[in-house]
Amino acid sequence: MDRDNGPRVPEQRAPLTGHGSDLRFGVLGPVRAWRDGEALPSGSPQQRALLAALLLRDGRTATAAELIDAIWGDEPPSQALAAVRTYASRLRKVLDPGVLVSESGGYAIRTRADSLDLHVAQELVAEAEKARAAGDRTQARVLINKSLGLWDGEPLASVPGPYAETQRTRLEEWRLQLLESRLDLDLDVGSHAEAVSELTALTAAHPLRERLRELLMLALYRSGRQAEALAVYADTRRLLADELGVDPRPELSRLQQRILQADAELARPVEPSAAPAPSRNRPAQLPATVSDFTGRAAFVRELGDRLATAEGSVMAVSALAGIGGVGKTTLAVHVAHDARPHFPDGQLYVDLQGAGARAAEPETVLGSFLRALGTPDAAIPDSLDERAALYRSTLDGRRILVLLDNARDAAQIRPLLPGTPGCAALVTSRTRMVDLAGAHLVDLDVMSPEEALQLFTKIVGRERVSAEREAALDVVAACGFLPLAIRIAASRLAARRTWTVSVLAAKLADERRRLDELQAGDLAVKATFELGYGQLEPAQARAFRLLGLADGPDISLAAAAAVLDLPVRDAEDLLEALVDTSLLESAAPGRYRYHDLVRLYARSCAERDEQPPAERESALSRLLDFYLSTAAGVYGIERPGDRLVDHLEPTTYPGLSFTDRHAAQDWLYAEANCLLACVRQSTTAATLRRSVDLLWASLDLAESGANSKQYEAAAAGLREAARAAGDTRAEARASVTLAYVHHVSGRFDQADQEAHEAMSQAEAIGDPLPCCWAANTRGVIAIYQNRQDDGEQHLTQAIDAFRGCEDQAGEASALCNLSRIHLGMGRTDSAVTLAQQGTDMYDAMGHALKGANGRYALGLALTQSGRLPAAADRLREALDVFRDSRQRLWEGMTLFRLAEVDIAALRHAQAAANAEMALTVLRGIGGEWRRGNVLTVLGRALDGIGQNGRARVCWQEALGIYEELGSPEVDSVRALLKPVAAA
Repeated sequence: MDRDNGPRVPEQRAPLTGHGSDLRFGVLGPVRAWRDGEALPSGSPQQRALLAALLLRDGRTATAAELIDAIWGDEPPSQALAAVRTYASRLRKVLDPGVLVSESGGYAIRTRADSLDLHVAQELVAEAEKARAAGDRTQARVLINKSLGLWDGEPLASVPGPYAETQRTRLEEWRLQLLESRLDLDLDVGSHAEAVSELTALTAAHPLRERLRELLMLALYRSGRQAEALAVYADTRRLLADELGVDPRPELSRLQQRILQADAELARPVEPSAAPAPSRNRPAQLPATVSDFTGRAAFVRELGDRLATAEGSVMAVSALAGIGGVGKTTLAVHVAHDARPHFPDGQLYVDLQGAGARAAEPETVLGSFLRALGTPDAAIPDSLDERAALYRSTLDGRRILVLLDNARDAAQIRPLLPGTPGCAALVTSRTRMVDLAGAHLVDLDVMSPEEALQLFTKIVGRERVSAEREAALDVVAACGFLPLAIRIAASRLAARRTWTVSVLAAKLADERRRLDELQAGDLAVKATFELGYGQLEPAQARAFRLLGLADGPDISLAAAAAVLDLPVRDAEDLLEALVDTSLLESAAPGRYRYHDLVRLYARSCAERDEQPPAERESALSRLLDFYLSTAAGVYGIERPGDRLVDHLEPTTYPGLSFTDRHAAQDWLYAEANCLLACVRQSTTAATLRRSVDLLWASLDLAESGANSKQYEAAAAGLREAARAAGDTRAEARASVTLAYVHHVSGRFDQADQEAHEAMSQAEAIGDPLPCCWAANTRGVIAIYQNRQDDGEQHLTQAIDAFRGCEDQAGEASALCNLSRIHLGMGRTDSAVTLAQQGTDMYDAMGHALKGANGRYALGLALTQSGRLPAAADRLREALDVFRDSRQRLWEGMTLFRLAEVDIAALRHAQAAANAEMALTVLRGIGGEWRRGNVLTVLGRALDGIGQNGRARVCWQEALGIYEELGSPEVDSVRALLKPVAAA
C-alpha cells in the first residue's frame, strides 16, 4: 500500500523564549493559561483572540495593526487600537512579569517553548518521525498518541476573528493527518481490528477524505472482512462521483485490486538472519562437534560475539545453564569450534562431572591443563593455589579458550579461569552461576518446534519425516522439544526400519511410559534427571516431587506453599534452590514451571519416594482448598451480598485475602489456567464437590474469551464425573455452570436443557441455590427466545427462591431479568420500575458489578420508553464498570445497546463506532446469535451514514448466521436487504 510521508507539521516551530517557567498555555482546545496547575482568567473572547495570536507567533513581535487585523479583520471598530491596548494591559496583570512585553509598537509573549501545548505536540511528532524512520513503529505510535492526547476539543474554541479561524482550520487538518499517521501505525503493529471502529466513525465524519477510506479498507481486510473492505471502495467511488464528479485516487484503486487478488505483499516480510562465521583449528582438546547440530542461531551469535571480545583488553567468561539434556554441551562445543580463529594459541576442555556423585577436583584439572600447555610434570606444584598461579602465568600473553563442561558450582571453576586479556572461558552447568563475578550468564531453554523438527529430520531422514509430518510434530512435542530426548527418539526410529513415525508417536503418547521409551544405549532422559535429583537435599527433593503432581502450565509461589504446606518464605527458598539446579524454571517473578519431561520424572519420583503415599493426595487437596478459598474471596469482593459463598463446600487450607477488587480480579485471571487445570484434576470422590464449587465461584472465566473453552471443558468433565460417581449434588451444580457457559455462548437450547436438569436434581436433594440460579437462567433464556410467558413464570419462581435463601443479590438479578420480560410484553412502565428496583437493591449492597447489570437492564427499558438521554447515561455507567471488571461479554453487549440508542437518536456515525467496538470486544465470546445482532445494528448505522454497500455486506453476514441458527430474526434482516437490493 502506498503511504503518505506522515503529517505535515504546522509552520510555527521556533521555540518560545524567556520567563514564565511556571506558566502553561493551551490552544489545542479553548485558549487557556495556568500557573502551577491553577487556571488563570483569560478574559473576553477578543482578549483570548489577542492571547492566541501572540502565542501562535512563537515569541515573535506582532504589530498593533497585525493584531487588529487578526481579531476583527476588514471591519475593526473605531476604537480598535485602544481595545488592543486594554486587552494587553489586562493580560499583563494576569501573567507573570516579563511574559507579555511591548516593543516596536507591538506585543510579544516570551515564555518557555514547552509551556505551549502546541509546541509540545510538535516535538512529540518530531520524535515520532525519528522513531518511525529508525523502524521503531511501536514507539512512534506511542508518541503520536501522546501528541493527540494534548487536544481538548476544537482548537482555539470560541475564539473570534479571521486569524483564529484560519489557524483553527490549519490545526484541525494537522490533527487529522496525525490521526491518519497513528492509524497507519496501528495497522503496522497489528491493531487492525481495534482500528476499524475508529476509522468507521472518522469516515462518517469526513466522508470525502480518501486516506481514511484507504486505511479502513486495509483494516477490514486484515481483520478477515474482505467483502466489507471492497464495499468501502464501492461506497467511496459512488460518493465521489455524486459529490465531486471524480474517481477515487490511484492509491485507493490499487488497494482495491490488491485486495481482490489477495496480494500476499500486504503482509510485511521478515528479514533473514546472517550466517555464522567460519572456524579454524588448533589446538585439539575440544570434543568433535556433532554433525547434525541444529538451530540455536541466536545463542551461537550471542556467545560468539561475547567470546570475540576477548581479542581486546578483557577476559571473557560465559556460563550456560539449563536442565539436563537441553544441549548445553553440544552448543558450547559448537560455539567453541566456531570461536577457534579468535584463540590461535589453543583450546582446553574438561568434563568436570558436576552432576555426578564425584565431581572433578580443581587440582587434578589444573594438572592436566598445565601438561597440555607444555609444563613438565616435575614443574607442576602440589597445592591448588600454586597450580592456579602457574596456570595463569602460563596463559599470560596467549589467546586460549577454556571450555569447562558440566560444572558443579562457581567454587569448582574459579581456580580454572584464565586471568589475562585475550583468553576466555566457556562454562556449562545445571546450576546458574549467579555468584561468578563478571560472567555473562545464559539460560538455555528447549528448542523451538521448528528447530526440534529439523533435528529429528536430520537423524531420521527427510523421506520418512515428510511422509508423516504431523506424527513427527507429535513426537518432538512429546519429547518436550528437549534435544536429548529428540535425539534418543530419533535414533530409536532410525535403527528400526520397520517402524513408522506414527508407531513412535503412539509409544510416546502414554505419559506413564514416556520416560522409559526415551532411552537408547547409554543415553536415557530419566538417568540425566536422576543425576540432578540425587544431589538435592531432603526438603528440596520433597518439594520437587510434590510440586510435580499439580497440573497446569506453571504454579504461583502462594499455590506452591499450599502444596508443600509451608510458609511462603520457606517455600520460596526451596523453589529458588530448585531453579538454581535447573530442575525448575522461574516463569516470572513468583511463578514457577517444570519442563514437561521433568514433570513426568518428578511424578515418578513422588510415586516411588513419597511416604506415606497419602501425602500425594493431601498435597493436591491443599492446592484445591487454596484455589477454592481464594476464588470464593474474589467472588465475594466482586459481589458483596451474594449468598453463593455461603453455600460452597468448606475448606481446611486458607487462601489469599484481598481488600482491593482489582487485585482480586488480577489474581483470578492470572491463575485461570492453573485453577482450571486443578478443577480438571480434582475428580475423585474426596475432591469432586470442592472442584465443582471452585468452578462455580470462578464463573467470570466462562465469559473471558481467553478461558471460555477451557472452562466449558472443565464443566463438562465434572458433570460426567459426578454422574459416574452418583453424586447428584455435584452433578446439579456442574449443570448450573454448564447452563451458564451455553448461555454466554449463545447456545440457548442447550443452556435451557442444562438449567432444567439442574433444577430437577437440586430440588430432589434439597440444594436451594442451584434451584435459584437455574430458574433465573431459564428466565433469561426465555427472553432471548421470545417466550415471555415461560420467562415470567421462571423468573417469578427465581425471585421467590432467592427470597427464601435471603439472597438479595440473586433477587435483584431476577427482578432485572423480569424487567426484560415485561419489555417483550410491551409493559414498558413496569419494566422500568422492575429494573430500577433491582438496581436500587444492588446499590444498597454496594454491588458495583451487578449494579452495572441492573443499569444495563434499566437502559434497555428506558430506550424502549423513549427516554434516550437517560438510557444512554445508564448504559455508559454500566460500560465503565464492565470494562473495569474485565467483563468482556457485557462490555460488548453494552456497546451494542448504546449503538441502538444512537440509532434511535439519529446519531448514526456514533452508532457505527459503538457497534464496531462491540464486534471487536465480542470476538471469541457471546456466540454467533449475538454477533448477528451486532452486525444487523452496524448495517443500520452504516446505512445511515451513506455506506450502503458495506451495510449490505453486514446484513448478508447476519442473515447467514440467522439462517444457520434457524432464528426468527431472518425475516427482519431480509426486509432490511430488500430496499438496498431494489436500489
